[in-house]
Amino acid sequence: MKVAMYGYCCKDETNHLFEEYIQILQEKKVEMIFEKKFYNKLKKYLSIPLPFKTFDSNTDLNNSFDYFFSFGGDGTMLRSIAYVRNLGIPILGINTGRLGFLAIVKRHEFNDALTMLINKEYSLKERSLLTVSTKPKTNDLTQLNFALNEVAIGRKNTTSMIKITTFINSNYLTSYWADGLIVATPTGSTGYSLSCGGPIITPSSKTIALTPIAPHNLNVRSLIIEDEVKIMITVSGREKTFMMSLDSKTYTLKNETEISIEKAPFTISTVELNHQSFLKTLRNKLMWGEDPRN
Repeated sequence: MKVAMYGYCCKDETNHLFEEYIQILQEKKVEMIFEKKFYNKLKKYLSIPLPFKTFDSNTDLNNSFDYFFSFGGDGTMLRSIAYVRNLGIPILGINTGRLGFLAIVKRHEFNDALTMLINKEYSLKERSLLTVSTKPKTNDLTQLNFALNEVAIGRKNTTSMIKITTFINSNYLTSYWADGLIVATPTGSTGYSLSCGGPIITPSSKTIALTPIAPHNLNVRSLIIEDEVKIMITVSGREKTFMMSLDSKTYTLKNETEISIEKAPFTISTVELNHQSFLKTLRNKLMWGEDPRN
């Protein structure tokens, strides 16, 4: 088995975890190739020898890899997408961070999770992404113009609301007067969109959620639309620029820039072990089962 290793370290309370994980992988004869920056940090903080190969970009990976291991929280999982992209390598998230809707293998479950991988006791879940283009063209978007969670439009350098004029397939929807607008995938429905009052959507749903951020009109609510559409957005406001983010990547754009958002032409595969499910994750992470009547 060949695995790409990516993550964040090193906090004193997690250093011992990486030593343990590497030893387990070596015992199970797993070939490990580390992301270069992650590897250099591990060499600095860990006592065990690390004579491993490294990768530095998406072009260093190919279909010879069986899995991509992401060590951290959901943010680390989102950054993993920049390496995997359209290669189809299944991603497994090991949660050494906090909440974790995507990285759902707990710290102490790593050995059991690895055994289940070897025994093929899992299923692959395809997750859709969004892709973005702008007019005039934004050069920084050329290589990383996709998001697994959401595309978020927001105000910049002002406390005043902005006007977000929105079209769906060339049909005018509305002009949101708000702090911003979130265009979320089903995966992203449990992230920023949820904190702004958006709906929870099961990952396999072929939908997109539009969730306004602090809208001025209280009757404006989230809207769920089919994902086979093109969303067109322009922004105006008192300032000359506004902010756009694609997951953890942020860009400053000029007012009246035309933003086009649609479903990406590829999906990401995530590993769901047999004892896991999205519904179980919801109960555990959102503590739905804490009702004493249950």
